[in-house]
Amino acid sequence: MIPRYARPEMTAIWSPETRFRIWFEIEAHACDAQADLGVIPRENAEAVWRAKDVEFDVARIDEIEAVTKHDVIAFLTHLAEHVGADEARFVHQGMTSSDVLDTTLNVQLVRAADILLADLDRVLAALKRRAYEHKDTVRIGRSHGIHAEPTTMGLTFARFYAEMDRNRNRLEKARWEVATGAISGAVGTFANIDPAVEEHVCAKLGLRPEPISTQVIPRDRHAMFFATLGVIASSIENIAIEIRHMQRTEVLEAEEFFSPGQKGSSAMPHKRNPVLTENLTGLARLVRMAVVPAMENVALWHERDISHSSVERGIAPDATITLDFALNRLAGVIDKLVVYPDNMLKNMNKFKGLVMSQRVLLALTQAGVSREDSYRLVQRNAMKVWEQGADFKTELLADPEVTAALTPAQIEEKFDLGYHTKHVDTIFRRVFEDGQK
Repeated sequence: MIPRYARPEMTAIWSPETRFRIWFEIEAHACDAQADLGVIPRENAEAVWRAKDVEFDVARIDEIEAVTKHDVIAFLTHLAEHVGADEARFVHQGMTSSDVLDTTLNVQLVRAADILLADLDRVLAALKRRAYEHKDTVRIGRSHGIHAEPTTMGLTFARFYAEMDRNRNRLEKARWEVATGAISGAVGTFANIDPAVEEHVCAKLGLRPEPISTQVIPRDRHAMFFATLGVIASSIENIAIEIRHMQRTEVLEAEEFFSPGQKGSSAMPHKRNPVLTENLTGLARLVRMAVVPAMENVALWHERDISHSSVERGIAPDATITLDFALNRLAGVIDKLVVYPDNMLKNMNKFKGLVMSQRVLLALTQAGVSREDSYRLVQRNAMKVWEQGADFKTELLADPEVTAALTPAQIEEKFDLGYHTKHVDTIFRRVFEDGQK
């Protein structure tokens, strides 16, 4: 991933230095377990641990790999250069490369998930704060992009909160799903290594032993993980699209914070563009790019092949680094989002009461008018608003068929905004209280 869309903590997880450090810990913990079982001498295990403070030379490992054409062997050769050939002769005893590679990948994904969970907490906190701030800020709800009925900006923030809260739960499950390790040897039968070694290594690394691993950890676990990242990315885009629509000049119900000195266009000095949310829309596409390859990695030949390997070397760092950046950018956008309540009311009233049409429809049916006739009466007057710029309430009061069923006071009452916000507290309780149980 390019540095422009990367944050240091997440990037560090995928550095060669981090990878080789985890490889070392796996090998060293495995040696401890082998010594406990009496398979190798204790002094050999202790000799391996004496390299724990070594800064592994990435260039040297690459140099060895250029000859061996095998990354794990190159690392083991370099490790022996520090430990000593005789002392290191029991390293990797009974293990296969996938034991190291797959267990390391899952350690990295678990660490990445922990960062992403913290990112989601920041997004959730921002959404909750803004939801309560604008709980009663009335705006028009839209379906098909067309005015529908009144809602509140607080409810908009609240539904995004609920969505991201579901995503957090999904990521917790995906983290659990991928938090397994395998030290089971060739084709996963433990023929040359005791299962106790796997249990020891996994416990030290905060993983669970994979129940059955063939020669690799099953890739349905990773498919679940990356699919979850894809869903989170889609939710980011969902919020970004809403903000982009709200920032359109003709709407201008909210906009991204425009900082002092910021420029919107190289040609047009007046521009204030939704560049951050447009960027988030693009970043969401990048994260979702990982989902299909992760799904396709599930189907491997027999006990293993390495068709998944090159894919994961790309999608694991790219998807997690990109999503980490996107979640933090989103939290900042929400925190600083500028909301314009007056414009919301102005937009809602643009068609002079038209958004109350359903209330009038229901009142007519309650007054004994058939639904078909009620719909006809309301639509007849609504079309005058669309086509002639008329006032909806005025037209209803002048329609003898409507006033035959409803009194002027009853018609007037149907234009009370409070009717549409009376259950906001109930919804907030469901989202922010009941939803946390």
